[in-house]
Amino acid sequence: MTGRPRIIDSNQGFGEHYQNLCAGDIICCRLRLRQGEEHLLLDLSARGVIGIPSFTSQLCSRSKAFQTRLFSPYMLPDTEVVYTLHDLTEVITGYGRNRRREVIVKLERKNSGLGVLKFASIEDVYSQSILGLLHFPFVLQPFFPALRDVRAIIIDDYVEAYERSNPDNFRSNLHCGGTAQPLELTDEQLGLCTLVMERGDFPYAHIDLMIDQNGDSYFSEINLRGGLRGARIDAGEYRQRIKTVEEQLCRWILKQELDEADPGKQA
Repeated sequence: MTGRPRIIDSNQGFGEHYQNLCAGDIICCRLRLRQGEEHLLLDLSARGVIGIPSFTSQLCSRSKAFQTRLFSPYMLPDTEVVYTLHDLTEVITGYGRNRRREVIVKLERKNSGLGVLKFASIEDVYSQSILGLLHFPFVLQPFFPALRDVRAIIIDDYVEAYERSNPDNFRSNLHCGGTAQPLELTDEQLGLCTLVMERGDFPYAHIDLMIDQNGDSYFSEINLRGGLRGARIDAGEYRQRIKTVEEQLCRWILKQELDEADPGKQA
């Protein structure tokens, strides 16, 4: 790095300076990339450009497949990413061996429960896929009845959670007609959220958990942003807390870089 790091705090600025960004420069905003532009995050990372939020967390927020690859140890058993028909035939064998019946498919880039599909069997998923009606990649997992659906919002030291339920629809999302009740996270659930955030380098997050009948908690999905329907925090405080976290991270990284460039300041 030569000179003072450049700080980009808007998508317009990113578009203007993209080609000239170099190691140590900071992009302090979420990038509004079009579908198919995700490779730009790899290029930025390879050049040593720093993302706030991190480029990993931004890609995770855009891809359920990527989330599953990173966080599968914390997810419901037999949750798989399916990229091709060959992958699907392998999963069919495993599901048959484990006597999995009804299954859930989660489509890429779909939120608010709109991309969650339920099938009577994995063979129905195969039929839809080979006919070209299901597009790869997608996430496949067994359907477990009676799971509780919990949404957690974590922004630095601010933590709140609520349980979503819908007796008339297996999708508990509020967008799909569910209702919300405040919930206090257990230490185990908060620990699970922390593990996922650290693994994905999330500075703040909306995290969905699934709780089974034994009280065991599993990770479901994560996003940097999400709707606030059902949450106690209002939109103004929410935006301010996120802005504060991003600005603090930016100042901390900038200080680290300047100290490395001028070791005498640390003496």
